[in-house]
Amino acid sequence: MQASTNNMIAPIYALRNLLCMSLSAIFLMVCSASASDCSEPSQLSAGFIDANCDLLADPPEKVSSHSNPDTLVWAYTPIEEPSIYAELFRPFTRYLEECTGRQIVYYPVQSDEAQIEAFRRGRLHFAGFSTGATVKAVRQAGAHPFAAKGALKGIRGYKSIAIVRSSSNFSSLSELTGKRIAHSSYQSNSGHYAALQFFPDEGLKPGVDYNPIMTGGHGQSILGLLNGDYDMAVVASDVFDRMAERGRIQKSDFKTLYASPLFPTSSFAYAHNLDPTLTERLESCFFKFEFPARMIKEFRGDNRFLPVQYKRDWLIVRKVMESSKAMKN
Repeated sequence: MQASTNNMIAPIYALRNLLCMSLSAIFLMVCSASASDCSEPSQLSAGFIDANCDLLADPPEKVSSHSNPDTLVWAYTPIEEPSIYAELFRPFTRYLEECTGRQIVYYPVQSDEAQIEAFRRGRLHFAGFSTGATVKAVRQAGAHPFAAKGALKGIRGYKSIAIVRSSSNFSSLSELTGKRIAHSSYQSNSGHYAALQFFPDEGLKPGVDYNPIMTGGHGQSILGLLNGDYDMAVVASDVFDRMAERGRIQKSDFKTLYASPLFPTSSFAYAHNLDPTLTERLESCFFKFEFPARMIKEFRGDNRFLPVQYKRDWLIVRKVMESSKAMKN
């Protein structure tokens, strides 16, 4: 009797195991499908997960992994002299201290690379990234862009422009083959990626017709061009305009050979692992802030922070980066 019972039970166990294996396989297939159904791959670095296909790193599932520091450190993109923006953002930094109830420290960084690395290591909790650096900060450091400067009509846009000295004989990009051409940095959209994407159609191919000279910033490129260090510079139009309005340069000393399509301006992003309550508070503080007169003047009429969606608003930037294959740098 015992042997007969065992013979009856064995097939039942086998059937149960088979069903479990089948269900597990189906579960894995569903999970894999949901992860690969994203219309655009997130390209996040190892350790980050994007389960909802918004191209951003998901917050940690464990509450114990959330960061909720009493002191928040932030930095703005080093597109010009860092000291200029440390002073310019001083009223905003003080406002954030009152609004968040936290100590806020502004930390001037010297390069996009240094800013992204500090963000990746958790030394910066939120930051203002340049347009191109925003993409790398998202992919490599888990940045969550949530705001950009703008006005009632929308967020600020700008163009990548190729400028030469007005005294030069250059009239088209194709004449610059073999010349000294300044790019700002490998992270820059307007100061590097845009040239890789658009210049070849104008008869000038970066890396073939000339070797880009990285200056470390748009301001350095513009001043270096003015001083005769370079024959042409590829820079952001808004930086060029601000330097002229500030009296650091005269527009009449330059002429523009090329202007790109319009790009979104710099983003403001927080770390993906910040406590959700803190990020909600930070967003609220940003969107309630009214720019003082000096910030409005410096940012050419921008008077507020506006919400952005990285997946939508940075689409053209990602397309430029991918088509130019510049991410290999």
